[in-house]
Amino acid sequence: MNIVETAAGNPAFSTLVAALTAADLATALGGAGPFTVFAPSNDAFAKLPAGTVEELVLPANKDKLTAILKLHVVSGTHKAADFTDKTTDVATLGGEKVTVTGKDGAVHVGAAKVVTADLAASNGVIHVIDTVLMPA
Repeated sequence: MNIVETAAGNPAFSTLVAALTAADLATALGGAGPFTVFAPSNDAFAKLPAGTVEELVLPANKDKLTAILKLHVVSGTHKAADFTDKTTDVATLGGEKVTVTGKDGAVHVGAAKVVTADLAASNGVIHVIDTVLMPA
């Protein structure tokens, strides 16, 4: 299963899948890749202020939603072990860079912590994060 199919098959990603669909990114992330997705769980989306997700999925906010989601995607397959004991700036599909830090057995992406790493998909890898990343 590709990244989108893997996410769609996991109830913890229902908000992410809905957002990908609203932003018309599901087809792209279902493509050849490879991609590394720092995937916010439903719990991560729930940390946003009340009404934020509902507002973002409105057609009028598609560009903003797309920018947020692209901040969570990196070209190539990057396993958690690739970040062990180092800090790396990686370019996202949105053009911004995020800092990934591996220290003391944990991986952080910006302010988010990877809570489950290395979920394999046919076109890349998913790392579950506990916070939604926001563009600068």
